[in-house]
Amino acid sequence: MARFSKGILGPFSGGVGTVIGGTWKGISYMRSKPLPTDREPSIKQLEQREKFKVMVRFLRTITGLVTVTFKDSAIQMSGFNAAFKYNINSVITGSYPDYEIVFENVLVSRGDLPNGINPAAAMGQGAQILFSWTPNTGTGKAADTDKTVKVVYCPGRNQAIFDFGVGRNTGGDQIAVAAFAGETVHTWLGFISENAKSIATSVYTGSFTIPG
Repeated sequence: MARFSKGILGPFSGGVGTVIGGTWKGISYMRSKPLPTDREPSIKQLEQREKFKVMVRFLRTITGLVTVTFKDSAIQMSGFNAAFKYNINSVITGSYPDYEIVFENVLVSRGDLPNGINPAAAMGQGAQILFSWTPNTGTGKAADTDKTVKVVYCPGRNQAIFDFGVGRNTGGDQIAVAAFAGETVHTWLGFISENAKSIATSVYTGSFTIPG
């Protein structure tokens, strides 16, 4: 793909002959149109496509989250793409076409803000997931005003619940999960600074079966 600051008649978007033009993050580019082919995809291509499908299916449930929580890793790419790039290389297991996600290895946020000490989760009363940690304000950039990043994902429904919660100094937070009654869910905890400029790398906090 070639980049340019000014085309012959200025930057353009769309196709002209065998060339496609456009802009990405303010950078103008030109690339050739892909050539049609009748060639059957190789096994490696099929494997990669299936892994991509599995990863995208999961990440689409938390698109609004990773757009923010992976922006520290998003160098000339979107937060979603940064989350995809990290996780596709770290969390897929199995053999084609039966791939699965190792949820214990998944990151739903990534950055250099300290997480809480000993982050954990437990099943509470009334279909609540209870998150806990030991406050560590003053460690690195950690501040009392950092907010929790809580994520609950249900593979059976391919749905997720997430939010930004209470301050780091509280040591505990919760999230309602009655919508996943009877299902098994996976959970993660992270932190985000009050101005949303610093993100903590998430910690997997276990799986739970929600009472039906």
